[in-house]
Amino acid sequence: MVSDQRLVLKLPAKRVTELLAAGRGSPFDGGKGRPMKEWISLAPQHRDDWLELATEALSFVGSKG
Repeated sequence: MVSDQRLVLKLPAKRVTELLAAGRGSPFDGGKGRPMKEWISLAPQHRDDWLELATEALSFVGSKG
């Protein structure tokens, strides 16, 4: 989904931690006041990564079914 011009994706918690550590995104809290382990918010300046990470997220979410 897109929220405030940022792409928000659901990825494995370990992958989210890696992306956060690399400075490629911000924690996403869904308005609940605390970060959600499997969600990341990507800023527009990282738009070049969006397609790759969205494909990764689709694969992750699709594997849960």
